[in-house]
Amino acid sequence: MTSELEGAARSLGLEAFRRHIFLCADQTEALCASKEQSLASWEYLKKRLKELQLTGPQPLVFRTKANCLRVCTQGPIAVVYPEGVWYHSCTPDVLEQIIQEHLINGRTVAAHAFATNPLV
Repeated sequence: MTSELEGAARSLGLEAFRRHIFLCADQTEALCASKEQSLASWEYLKKRLKELQLTGPQPLVFRTKANCLRVCTQGPIAVVYPEGVWYHSCTPDVLEQIIQEHLINGRTVAAHAFATNPLV
C-alpha cells in the first residue's frame, strides 16, 4: 500500500469509526425524493456530524452519499451499518433523530426504520 493511500485512510479514520451511514442524495434520476430535498438532507447530515464532532481523524460516524439505494419510495433513504437498519423519509428532522438515537446511542429509530439486515 502506498504512503499516500495509508495517509488518506488515516485522515478519514477508516479503521476507527463505529457506524457508517449511507444517504441517497443527488440522484441521477430523482425518484424517491426531489433532488433538492435529498441534497438538503445530505448537507444537514454533514453539518450536524461535524458540529457534534462525530467526524474527523477519530470519527464515531463515517458518512457516504449514495446516488441511489434502490428503494425508490418515501425518500430520502438511509442505511446505517453495522446494524443494517434502513430508514425512510430522511428529512433533516428525521436525520436529527437518527443522529441522536442511532448514530450516537445505538438505538434504532423505530418510527422511520423499515428493514434490518445486520452484517454480523
